[in-house]
Amino acid sequence: MEAPVTGAWREGDPPGRRQWYAAEKPLPLEAGGELPGVRLAFETWGRLAPDRSNAVLVLHALTGDSHVAGPAGPGHPTPGWWDALVGPGRALDTDRWFVVAPNVLGGCQGSTGPASPRPGSGPAWGGAFPFLTQRDQVAAEAQLADALGIGRWALVAGGSMGGMRAVEWAVSYPERTGALLLLATTAEASAEQIAWATVQAGAVRGDPHWQGGDYHDTGRGPAAGLGLARRLAHVTYRSEPELAARFGRLPQDTEDPWRGGRYRVESYLDHHAAKLFRRFDAASYVVLTEAMNAHDVGRDRGGTRAALARVTARTLVAGVDSDRLYPLAQQRRLAALIPGADGLRVVRSPYGHDGFLIEAEQVGALVRELLG
Repeated sequence: MEAPVTGAWREGDPPGRRQWYAAEKPLPLEAGGELPGVRLAFETWGRLAPDRSNAVLVLHALTGDSHVAGPAGPGHPTPGWWDALVGPGRALDTDRWFVVAPNVLGGCQGSTGPASPRPGSGPAWGGAFPFLTQRDQVAAEAQLADALGIGRWALVAGGSMGGMRAVEWAVSYPERTGALLLLATTAEASAEQIAWATVQAGAVRGDPHWQGGDYHDTGRGPAAGLGLARRLAHVTYRSEPELAARFGRLPQDTEDPWRGGRYRVESYLDHHAAKLFRRFDAASYVVLTEAMNAHDVGRDRGGTRAALARVTARTLVAGVDSDRLYPLAQQRRLAALIPGADGLRVVRSPYGHDGFLIEAEQVGALVRELLG
C-alpha cells in the first residue's frame, strides 16, 4: 500500500470527538513574531461542575493527540492512548472529573500545524511554519482554558513531551495549576535527548520528498524519512532487556537475514514506522522535536532552581525505572527542586520510557493519590 503524503487530520476529514477553539488574535511567539489563525483541537470527557472546580488537563507526548480515551473510528486512526485511565470508575473518573485533552499547537490532529492551511492563502504552512517553544504551546492552551471558563485546573498531568508542558503550566501559571503530575519528563532537554532528536529530524529532512517542508500539496511526502525517525525513536522508547526478551536474534518468520530478510526486531520497527506515517505528519514531527529540544524551564527565569520555586501545586513526580531516554536522575531533580513535590515515585516496568503509557495501574494510583 502506498504511503500517504501526510497522516495529518485535514479539513474535510471526519471530526470524530474533536471540538475546536479558534483564537481571535495572533499568538505572540517566544522566538519573535506571531502565529495567526491559531486553532486547537481538543476533546472532553465528563461534565464541568457549576463552580468549574473539577477540570483536569491531560497533555500528550510527541506523537500523541487529543484522543486520550475511546475507540478508533472515523476521525481517530488509533484508540485512546490512555484509555485505561479515563472513564467512569477509572483513575480519572468522568462521573467526577471534567477531563480536557488538547492536540498540541504545531501538531497534526486538528490543531494548527505545518499541514494546516495558511490564513487567507489556502496552501499548507509547510516549511514556513514558525519555530515554536513549549511556552508558546502552553500559552495557546491557556487561551483554550479561558474560552472554556476554567480559571484553575484541579490537575495538570503529562508524560514525556506532555510533562514538559505540564511543568511549564505550573511555572507560568502557578495560580491556575492546583495539582501536578509529571511523568518520565525533565526540567530541560539534555544534550543526549537533543542529540537523539536531531538525528530523527535529520532523517526527515534528508528524505528527497521533504522539499523544504513544502510537500503537503505535491502528492508525495517524506514517508521514508519519517519512518526512519520513528525507528530511531522507538529504540529509545523501549528497554534493551525487553527487546532481548521479546525478539532476541530470531529472524522474522519465513525470512533469512543472510539473504535479504529481517530479524524480528527489524520487523517490529518497520511495523511502528508504517503505523506512524499513516497517522502523523513529518513536518509536525520536526516542529515538535525542535520545541522539545528548546525546552528549558529556567530560561530567562534565573535558572531551573528559581523557575521551579514558583510552583505552588501539590506535585507528584514519577519516572520509569527502565527508562534510558528520560532517566530517573531527571525526575529526581524535578522532585528535589519543586517545593510541593512529595518525593520521587518510581514506576516499575520492563518497557522503558513507554512504561508511563503502558503501566496504567501504577500511573492510575498516582492520579488517585493526587485527586483524593
